Amino acid sequence: MSALPHVPGSFAVFRRNFLVWRRLFWTALVLNLGEPALYLLGLGLGLGSFVGQLDGLPYLAFLASGLVASSAMNTATFEGMYSVYTRMVPQKTYEAMLATPLRIQDILLGEMLWCGAKAGFSAAGILLVAALLGVVHGLSALWALPAAVLTGLAFAGPAIVMSTVADGYDFFNYYFVLVITPMLLMCGVFYPVATLPEGLRLLVDLLPLTHAVELIRPLVVDSDPARPLANLLVLAAWAIAGFLLASRLARRRLLD
Repeated sequence: MSALPHVPGSFAVFRRNFLVWRRLFWTALVLNLGEPALYLLGLGLGLGSFVGQLDGLPYLAFLASGLVASSAMNTATFEGMYSVYTRMVPQKTYEAMLATPLRIQDILLGEMLWCGAKAGFSAAGILLVAALLGVVHGLSALWALPAAVLTGLAFAGPAIVMSTVADGYDFFNYYFVLVITPMLLMCGVFYPVATLPEGLRLLVDLLPLTHAVELIRPLVVDSDPARPLANLLVLAAWAIAGFLLASRLARRRLLD
């Protein structure tokens, strides 16, 4: 039997998640957009009046473009951990799915695609707020949306890996504290990566959020990314590696 996902089956999983989410649209809107919008308004307008410019950009524009990337990261990570774990363990939704022709890899690809779609939705909301504040210039900002979807895929894989090894919801606190929060603080969302010590910069350059910010920020402010191919390859590598590892671990948890 082929180990490759069956795309129609994965789309069925995606559609199932969409139909559930559609009933909770307004709640999801507030949860996904509330925190980054507060960061944008509080830090961008408040702290921005003291900071001035960073990398030739007003701080509000610098922050807004970074928050598009971090919002995609947070949304995909939350969905890939909490929601996937809920469907996998308490609700036993995956057991029901596996009683059909769906396979593990079909389910997980559908979940990753859904995480990517939610990341794009969250990024679109931040872009809208940024546009209302006058920091989005040009149609190139629309390209930030597929970049945010790819960012969501890059973070969905590792998040689903965490859900396959978790013994409860509290386990996810370790991942947020030890992985997501350091990336949020060091990968260029709030200040340029160039200000970090050289050794730390080399480490940060391997992380997906660094490449998401590098790719998305220029698109939002209507300029050209410095190394788009490298950014795309790193994000794709994280997505593929996460999917492969998650598939193996989920098979061990659900079938072995």
